Formats: sequence, structure tokens, C-alpha cells
Amino acid sequence: MIFAYSILSEASLSFLGVGIPPEIPSWGNILSGGKVFLRRAPWISFFPGLTIAICVLGINMLGDGLRDILDPRLKN
Repeated sequence: MIFAYSILSEASLSFLGVGIPPEIPSWGNILSGGKVFLRRAPWISFFPGLTIAICVLGINMLGDGLRDILDPRLKN
């Protein structure tokens, strides 16, 4: 969960311009740069946003699966 939150935090701060410098590529910087072209080319912002969502969902599902496998209190 902490790793997924850190990905969302970095992307959010970079989108707002408070995170890492704009010349370093990150998902938040790509989303922020795509704001200008949202009407003409929405895929510039759509695919990085979709990638963030899939990555965070995948990390959460992996964590849940590992917890189910490794937690001895859940064994009945």
C-alpha cells in the first residue's frame, strides 16, 4: 500500500509542478504537459493516467495476494 501511495503522491506533486523538475520524465510531468493538448490529442494525458491507474491497482492486488498467502491468521 505504501508503494502505491508513493506512486500517486509523486505523480500528483509532479502534475502540480511541485515535484521533480519538468525536464525529468515522470507520469505526473507527462500528464501536466498534456493539459495543453487535451482537446486536440487526449491520448497524451489518457495513456499516462491509465498507466498510473493500472500500476497502482496491480501493486495493490499483488499486496493483497501476498497477504492472503503469507498471513498465518487467515489460514482456517
